Amino acid sequence: MSASAGLGQTGPVDVATFQWLQTDDGRALLTRASEAVADTPAGGELAMQTRLREHADADRVAAALSLVELRARAVEKFGDLAASMFFTRDGLEQATRLSVSQHRAARFTAAQVSTVLDLGCGIGGDLIAFAAAGLTAAGVDLDELRVEMARANLAAAGVGGAVMVADATTIDHSPFDAVFADPARRSARGRTFDVDDWTPPWSFVSRLLERDACVKVAPGIPHSLIPHGVEGEWVSVNGEVKEAALWSGRLATTDRRATVIGSGGLATLTDEDTPPPGAGGSGVREVGAFLYEPDGAVIRAGLVTAVAAGVDGGLLDEQIAYVTSDSSFHTPFARSYRVVEELPYREKQLKAALRERNIGTLTIKKRGVRVEPDALRKRLGLTGSEEATIVLTRVADRGAAYLVAPF
Repeated sequence: MSASAGLGQTGPVDVATFQWLQTDDGRALLTRASEAVADTPAGGELAMQTRLREHADADRVAAALSLVELRARAVEKFGDLAASMFFTRDGLEQATRLSVSQHRAARFTAAQVSTVLDLGCGIGGDLIAFAAAGLTAAGVDLDELRVEMARANLAAAGVGGAVMVADATTIDHSPFDAVFADPARRSARGRTFDVDDWTPPWSFVSRLLERDACVKVAPGIPHSLIPHGVEGEWVSVNGEVKEAALWSGRLATTDRRATVIGSGGLATLTDEDTPPPGAGGSGVREVGAFLYEPDGAVIRAGLVTAVAAGVDGGLLDEQIAYVTSDSSFHTPFARSYRVVEELPYREKQLKAALRERNIGTLTIKKRGVRVEPDALRKRLGLTGSEEATIVLTRVADRGAAYLVAPF
């Protein structure tokens, strides 16, 4: 049975139950719950829970099963470490992916930061990375349960660190070299994009950015909201934008930065890589032999022309994040395609062209045009045996379609 199957009735853990789960009896129950989830076939959840209740009451069993589920989900963020960590559902959702927090910790150490205070440490994910990088790390959070979990997670990771229940807005953080904050972006109505609904609110964040600090924010933060002299960094992992971070004081080294993390490691691009107006990469040009789709972090950071300059190319359109070039490049900042041919843009003619080429499986990439790929794919009704990728976009104020081949 999958770790999440049949666990919809498991409830949230409270502080007393969490503390019991760390006893010998509690850890034994967690082991039994983990084994039971792995071994129970679909439809056998009720019998599994009944067996587990021979060892603990219903609330403790529910908490153990919930934690087993969350640990399985946390592997994507924390890898092997997830199996020994503790989470709440909201705490796991808000926690930073380990590879991203490790990058953040490396930036602190590169700036010769020795001590860092995490204002709103949650379940301690960033604290683990800070401490593992050799920083003296401390954290505070308003939620007692999250503080208890952060303490347990630091121990599970085998690193040091101090945590306590406190209001981040009342803490004297001046003794620390730097501070880190990850404001909760939720209100009573759920996820919020209003910075004044953050906890702590934007007014507190703005004051924090007057010193050496790093604040994790939503990737959609408007550039206009970022104070002068503060660096905005957008981070993606395996092609998916995960977060933005604001760096201030001596931690800010540029205005805008895009950092991409993948299986091959980490690469970064800054506004210093952007060509001046009129230089190569800054203008619009005709479609060349190759097409490049910039990473989302690059787009969010406003560094598409830096990618264009890096591949000796230009833009398809001033308002659309596609780059074209006559040269073949592999770059961590964009997906690379060879342009096979231009196809008709009108749907009827496009359908005929794809059928003529025996296309059955179609990947549709689009930017700058009003197209719903899933709906279009269904209308095309392709049945061929070949696979293909097409790009639908706008060139010189007209719709355009290209058959491309990834490389």
